[in-house]
Amino acid sequence: QVELEESGGAVRQAGDSLALTCLVSGGVVSSYGIGWFRQAPGKERNFVAYIGRIPGKRVYADSVKGRFTISRDNAGNTVSLQMNNLKPEDTAVYYCAADPNGGSRYGMNYNTWGQGTQVIVSS
Repeated sequence: QVELEESGGAVRQAGDSLALTCLVSGGVVSSYGIGWFRQAPGKERNFVAYIGRIPGKRVYADSVKGRFTISRDNAGNTVSLQMNNLKPEDTAVYYCAADPNGGSRYGMNYNTWGQGTQVIVSS
């Protein structure tokens, strides 16, 4: 059974960079679409980005396009989210999730989730 574990959350200032990592165990990362979602305090969980099984398939939310980059390391069985030019509104708990059907913007399509990692961006 596939399991996901996020790491890399931290406190940063606006304009800083931060990389999050999603470690996949019990499965092969390239067999899944892997998505990143985030949930700010008191708000619903929102889509951030996903990387599909098809090489080169990457989709981003408009709010992070041009600042965040999602990538996959097949050898390490991980998916990373490089976040540049962080803004206070990026503050949230970030979750990675696995979709056996290749990935999408919709959380309902993901059947496995990690526990989340906290990102705090101060102004």
